[in-house]
Amino acid sequence: MSTLALLAQEADERHLPLTSFGNEPWWLTLGKTLFVFVLLVLMTLFSIVFERKVVARMQQRSGPNRVGPGGWGQSLADGLKLAFKEDIIPALADRPVYLLAPVLSAVPAFLAFSVIPFGPKVSVAGNETALQLTDLPVGVLWVLACASLGVFGIVLAGWSSGSTYPLLGGLRSAAQVISYEIAMALALIAVFLYAGSLSTSEIVAAQSDRWFILTLPLSFVIYVIAITGETNRAPFDLPEAESELVGGFHTEYTSLKFAMFFLAEYINIVTVSALATTLFLGGWQPIWPFSQVEFLSEGWFPMVWFLLKTLVFIFFFVWLRGVLPRMRYDTFMRFGWKVLVPVGLVWIMLVAAARTVALEVDDRRDMLLYAAVAMGVLLVVVFLLPERRQPDEAPGTAVTARDEGGYPTPPMDLAVPPTPRSLVRSAVPAGDPATSETSDRSSSHREA
Repeated sequence: MSTLALLAQEADERHLPLTSFGNEPWWLTLGKTLFVFVLLVLMTLFSIVFERKVVARMQQRSGPNRVGPGGWGQSLADGLKLAFKEDIIPALADRPVYLLAPVLSAVPAFLAFSVIPFGPKVSVAGNETALQLTDLPVGVLWVLACASLGVFGIVLAGWSSGSTYPLLGGLRSAAQVISYEIAMALALIAVFLYAGSLSTSEIVAAQSDRWFILTLPLSFVIYVIAITGETNRAPFDLPEAESELVGGFHTEYTSLKFAMFFLAEYINIVTVSALATTLFLGGWQPIWPFSQVEFLSEGWFPMVWFLLKTLVFIFFFVWLRGVLPRMRYDTFMRFGWKVLVPVGLVWIMLVAAARTVALEVDDRRDMLLYAAVAMGVLLVVVFLLPERRQPDEAPGTAVTARDEGGYPTPPMDLAVPPTPRSLVRSAVPAGDPATSETSDRSSSHREA
């Protein structure tokens, strides 16, 4: 029996059919749509204040503490302030594209959350429904497609602004999404192999015995790094680097159009955090030993577990921003293409081999033999890799990024080049009467 047939048989034994969402009453679908919209808006308002408070605590300062109880109404006040700011459109902007770009960034951010399951089946007015807006056989690919569409808004915003720095920020964002979305997709393939499906609800059900963070730890690490670059968060916030590009792609945006970019960024953070919870942390399923308590894993209460796990990832984003400096752009791109993508490819080969052996090999001795052969091949490949030679350099010469095969950048060792006066002094031999006369004149001038 083939591997795909065995995976299908395992899915049938676990009773993981896709939920039929087309037979629900229209008012129930509308209610869930409104609930998802309100949930994302509230999570965005919470995340903004939460980030400011956590970073303030890390930097030993107060943070927002004036608007609302404990300062938790600061996000709403900032939103109202942005709504009443003057709306300015640059004279050189392409007006239709300039106005359309924020919408193209915000709408896919909302749509991506539609396939995320945030709870089990519940009963609403006598109707059985899943706490999920909809589900697809390729639900995870839907999230990836929405994340890819969001970058169009950023690129068009940079191009239509009619300014240099926004254009550079848009180009950076396009290159960044292409590079790190490949690594993210490679990390998710291992999840698909173990779950036997691309449906988000079936992936959650496949983790009823063990979460995939324990089964596929390297996929989890690659995914976390990739989504940090995907959402333009520190230390990968290069499209809006204020030290290089003033404000990046949204430099020329004000008022509500800027607020829509801000909203899209934080909704994307919530969405990728919810997707990480779904793929690696069991979704809405409680952690052991709470999973042994019936009312903690049934009904409406599992939504609490889902939100708590999502908040853990949001805190991770905030923590990265507070402790890591921004990377150089060439280092960032090199890390994505030369580290994450090759590691992801090798990891997929190992996971596929392990999954095939586990499904098709019954004898443990054969399994150990296959593992020994794989380890031997891996060791041979590692030992055959050529060693990286250090460039020949004279003593005291700084090695630039050009010598390392990177971009032509100045020396990074903070070595200060000698001044012309010190070069002249070192070239003139000691005891020269011209030098001593010049030094005597300078000393008498200083005394005067």
